[in-house]
Amino acid sequence: MDLQYWLGRATHAIQDWADTFGPHRPHPSLQVDDDRFASAFAGFTERLKDNYPFFHPHYAGQMLKPPHPAAVVGYLTAMLINPNNHALDGGPATAAMEREVVAQLAAMFGYGAHLGHLTTSGTIANLEALFVARELHPGRGIAHSADAHYTHGRMCHVLGMASHPVRTDSQGRMDLEALQDVLRTGQVGTVVLTTGSTGLGAVDPVHEILPLAEQYGVRVHVDAAYGGFFTLLAGSGGIEGLPPDPWRAIAQADSVVVDPHKHGLQPYGCGAVLFRDPEVGRFYLHDSPYTYFTSAELHLGEISLECSRAGASAAALWLTFQLLPPTPEGLGRVLAAGRRAALKWADLIETSDLLELYQRPQLDIVTYFPAVDPATLSGIDAASARILADGMTAPDPVYVSTLKAGHEAFTARHPKITADADGARILRSVLMKPESEHHVEHLHHRLEQLTRSEPLNS
Repeated sequence: MDLQYWLGRATHAIQDWADTFGPHRPHPSLQVDDDRFASAFAGFTERLKDNYPFFHPHYAGQMLKPPHPAAVVGYLTAMLINPNNHALDGGPATAAMEREVVAQLAAMFGYGAHLGHLTTSGTIANLEALFVARELHPGRGIAHSADAHYTHGRMCHVLGMASHPVRTDSQGRMDLEALQDVLRTGQVGTVVLTTGSTGLGAVDPVHEILPLAEQYGVRVHVDAAYGGFFTLLAGSGGIEGLPPDPWRAIAQADSVVVDPHKHGLQPYGCGAVLFRDPEVGRFYLHDSPYTYFTSAELHLGEISLECSRAGASAAALWLTFQLLPPTPEGLGRVLAAGRRAALKWADLIETSDLLELYQRPQLDIVTYFPAVDPATLSGIDAASARILADGMTAPDPVYVSTLKAGHEAFTARHPKITADADGARILRSVLMKPESEHHVEHLHHRLEQLTRSEPLNS
């Protein structure tokens, strides 16, 4: 795609549409001289250089990457109109697009009838799911993995609900015995399962926990904000294929959250929440006499806790899905490349004398640490911190992140490590750009170089 060409086409298309309503004179208070704008724009673009190169495959730190050009064109084109998807009269076209993309997301997870909408983030999407959980089971709390995203504990506090963290197993997945102990108390109304934790990329065993939840009469919510699109690789051939059972089981969960602004190639912020039972819409019921007046059809704002939301987000996702739909042959090919990259790097680390794999990647997050002598948590922590800093400032920079691993979790995976501290930072790389597949060897080579420059005696 020639992005500059299509952005130009976008401005012409919207101007052609605007011209059909007849001419009008812009107000002088809004006029800005080109020379003044040029000066401001120069300062603006200079300040934007204070960013890490999220677009580059040598950036393998956080869950950040640019949106697809189709999403950029879709967003900016709709933004020139600036529709608000809260009410149908605020954005008739983009509200229809939102319903269509939500239906595609629902189909991806195996939902038939459903209720759902886009949100500005996974945090808000999870808040809505927990809000419905509270209304369905008042007075009962939420159980979630101890490695689940911190938003669940935070949103439980916002909603006045008890939060019950559940310990994880040696792969970072929710431990079934520990969950059953919590469920026996009768204090839990909903279990939150994570299909792709943001630290390790761990996938909770949804298919094993659903029967347990049914036994105790609790609901199941799946936080697939980061990992949800990996369902497109469930049961597929090739090394990138994933075990299908946890992903297929999501179709039986009561609700699910996914973030198109992660693996859906969208700009921030674009999350989504889906409910399997459309009847939960009754908990959102409210009236806005100055907003809901143009249609007898349900407005998106009537099934959402948020009010104003950018219709441009729906437009961007809709246009992207026209080209790369949420199917194994569409977006699945994008995710497969990142998954292969993670497995390839894990193989390289396993044969390295300088780096050790913390655990095998379950999705596209690779976790590893520098080999130090003596092998202590304090030594690993110091070496990881130095490699992180040196990597970003080196002439040939490479960008990774760190993750704090507690001493129990660390020694469970690596019993030969001396636990002389309460934990250690390990190195973490997110390979969510498909281009990473062609740069894994370089990343590995640079991390070995950075590790080698550290004295091995801590």
